Amino acid sequence: MVRDRTQPLLGCRVLVVEDEYFLADDLRSELEAQGAKVIGPVGNLSDARALIERDGFDVAILDINLHNEMAFILGDVLARQNIPFLFATGYSAEVIPARFGHVIRWEKPYVGRQLLEDVGRLCIRKQVPTGETA
Repeated sequence: MVRDRTQPLLGCRVLVVEDEYFLADDLRSELEAQGAKVIGPVGNLSDARALIERDGFDVAILDINLHNEMAFILGDVLARQNIPFLFATGYSAEVIPARFGHVIRWEKPYVGRQLLEDVGRLCIRKQVPTGETA
């Protein structure tokens, strides 16, 4: 399905990986209000990895620290599968490995509307055939 650029989240399947319940629930609500289908939220590495391996989504939002486990391995798996993602984290840019220097990072507390716009752009980009630009 090609996304409508005026409603980029409509029908977009978004995996939310966040271990803080209230943040995850707020993000889920905001995404669903914009027409996204939310997968999760999940708050630990093993559950997130299982969902990533099934590839039932278009974009992922990753918290970096999940109950004291760093989630960079999830970013590696997503990158290998060409699934766009962004980080929504309390960590500064210095903590993020250089291999993820191109990944959008939202530092908590983030502005939900702006994060939703970035997720929408990633959803549209996911739907653009190789060789074309969004």
